[in-house]
Amino acid sequence: MKLKSMFLVPAVALIFLLSLMSFDTVKDTQSKGCHVYGKIKFVDYGEDYKVKFVDYGEDLKIKYVDYGEDKVGCWKVVEYGEKFKIKIVDYGEDFKVKEVDYGEGC
Repeated sequence: MKLKSMFLVPAVALIFLLSLMSFDTVKDTQSKGCHVYGKIKFVDYGEDYKVKFVDYGEDLKIKYVDYGEDKVGCWKVVEYGEKFKIKIVDYGEDFKVKEVDYGEGC
């Protein structure tokens, strides 16, 4: 009986940890790029994220704004004081974006 309980506790802990990891994975795939909004600087190197611009199959719809950049999907392009540095790529992207006039966000 003592041997059985010795293996039970680590097994339960392992199952619990694996279940937490799977929930985080689902959350990450559903919210790709949703946290990237605000002041954006486009760079060639030293980027925070690599982004591919697409016409369909996007993870995030963005709208370029002059003000009100504190909402999901609103990007204000700046040269300094940026919140995120973005590099535009054709492949190997962290997430895909589509530029829209309305309906921005995830």
